Amino acid sequence: MNKKNKVLIVDDEQDILDMLQYIMEKEGYEVKIARSGPEALTIAQEFHPKLILLDIMMPLMDGIETCRNMRDIEELKDAVIVFLTARSEEYSEIAAFESGANDYIVKPIKPRALVSRIASYFRKEIVSKRNSAIVINDLIIDKQSYTVSVGEKKITLAKKEFELLYFLCQHPNKIFNRDDILKRVWGTDVYVVSRTVDVHIRKIREKVGEHYISTVKGIGYKFETGE
Repeated sequence: MNKKNKVLIVDDEQDILDMLQYIMEKEGYEVKIARSGPEALTIAQEFHPKLILLDIMMPLMDGIETCRNMRDIEELKDAVIVFLTARSEEYSEIAAFESGANDYIVKPIKPRALVSRIASYFRKEIVSKRNSAIVINDLIIDKQSYTVSVGEKKITLAKKEFELLYFLCQHPNKIFNRDDILKRVWGTDVYVVSRTVDVHIRKIREKVGEHYISTVKGIGYKFETGE
């Protein structure tokens, strides 16, 4: 049984917790449960889960606020946070991603599909880091030499194009809005408009390929691993 992949399940419905805990433990994950946002934050800081399944409608603190607070905790910045909720409205989904979520799944839960989806989050071969390089399928991004390769083909990118691609590759399948990208890639001491991000994304797509970076309508961009 693989105990290194830790999962925290957060929901105020006991039957949901019991079912998800059973499914995850059967697949070999180490599982902790929480029934509210504050309890989840306390457990997460000690447990350091790699994956957090989070409901939206909860007492004391809803899932959106809980997610924001989790992203402020250094040990949880790289955790995969997945909303698992009955809320299917577009505004709830957008709020979830803007709060820092990696994915959004609408109930009712389909156990087999959920297990498959969760396994993809942990599949190490999708993204492997070799020293300063990130390798994703046939794409290699080496920060030490500022080089990009697709298969045997070498790609030349401008400095900011490279830094933007490298940043997105460090967080595969996670959606970032334009303001987040500007802060993380350009910094806060340089004034650039959000349109700058669109221009750089377009240039990267022209050079590297259209399918790596996808546009999430009304939210922003994410790097696709194909999973």
